[in-house]
Parts: sequence; structure tokens; C-alpha cells
Amino acid sequence: MPMDARDIEAMIREALPDATIEIKDLAGDGDHYAATVISSAFKGKTRVAQHQLVYGALQGRMGGVLHALALTTGVPQD
Repeated sequence: MPMDARDIEAMIREALPDATIEIKDLAGDGDHYAATVISSAFKGKTRVAQHQLVYGALQGRMGGVLHALALTTGVPQD
């Protein structure tokens, strides 16, 4: 069963409350998304560590219920 973009955003927001999140359904099938996540929690972390925080927020759904997520992360610009 596909995952809704609102569910993805809610899960990320729960783990990263300050995040600015933009989710796009790339194929219109609920399985292929692109997400941009900007959070101060990423400060000082490598890109891999930032992505791991987001994947962790998805609680094991990556590769299963959520087939593909093109992820862009960053820290807020002051």
C-alpha cells in the first residue's frame, strides 16, 4: 500500500520539529517521492548523517511501504 505525502511529512516533523519540509510525489503513484528537509538538527552533521536522521524518522518504511525517496537535506540559512 502506498504512503501519503502527509504521512511522510508528519513522521519527519515528529522527529525534527523545527524542520521545513517539502514533499513531491514524483510519479503520482504514492511510491516515489522527493523530499527537501531543512533543519537545525543537521548542523555539523555530514550529508549521510542528515539522511540517516530522516530515514530513521520513517521508522523502517524506506524500501518497503515507501519505495523511493530522493532526499535533499540542509541547515537553515541565517
